[in-house]
Amino acid sequence: MSEPERIAKRLARAGLCSRRDAERWISAGRVKVDGQVLQTPAFVVSAKSRIEVDGQPLPDADRLRLWRYHKPPGELVTARDPQGRRTIFESLPRGMPRVVTVGRLDFMSEGLLLLTNDGGLARRLELPANGWIRRYRARVHGAVDELRLAELAHGITIDGARYGTIEARLDRQQRTNAWLDIALAEGKNREVRRVLAHLDLPVVRLIRIAFGPFHLGDLERGAIDEVPPHALDNLLGLKVPRRAGWAKAQPNARSHNRRRR
Repeated sequence: MSEPERIAKRLARAGLCSRRDAERWISAGRVKVDGQVLQTPAFVVSAKSRIEVDGQPLPDADRLRLWRYHKPPGELVTARDPQGRRTIFESLPRGMPRVVTVGRLDFMSEGLLLLTNDGGLARRLELPANGWIRRYRARVHGAVDELRLAELAHGITIDGARYGTIEARLDRQQRTNAWLDIALAEGKNREVRRVLAHLDLPVVRLIRIAFGPFHLGDLERGAIDEVPPHALDNLLGLKVPRRAGWAKAQPNARSHNRRRR
């Protein structure tokens, strides 16, 4: 750690807890810095600070990491569900560090979901200012009007909500169903489903195949794969320690999803 940062962020980066949990631990008197019990989470630490939790030295912060996860339908992108529905975190392999998601996919959507052990990176990757394109394959019910699809490139307002440019094209019509290719930059909550429903094209299946430079590729449903550190360096300008033995780059996502139809 080269720059000073708030204690809650430091605890979270060490993989012990979330920032919110860290604040609760501090309030409970469980955290010391340089031998003094902290009274407030509004405290900045440096690389030289001696941090203890429950009397034990804080482990070193993990290096920044990023994973691709092929989310199946029927999993929630949340830590806990009051209704007891399955969450993605129940499907992650044992030994995974604490991670947060980069954006979300709704309960029945599937495909590429990025996970990271660094909340700051997650927020950075979510920013619309990045201009990163989210790409989807959507199976819809109904007869597609290609002119109406093309008009989505100018944006659309639905029930007072404004949606920006959406690139949508018909891949193929199969009787009363069709496959569409969708690309958008912002990705508001349930945007694809709401816009297509407005066009009388209810979504039957929705698969995210790419998020910016990251692709689903041939990653199997329910599988997870760590993005190599050198890829983070190349794609994001991040300096991350390298390791040997990383998997080869994944094949093109489009061929994968055509086989899944």
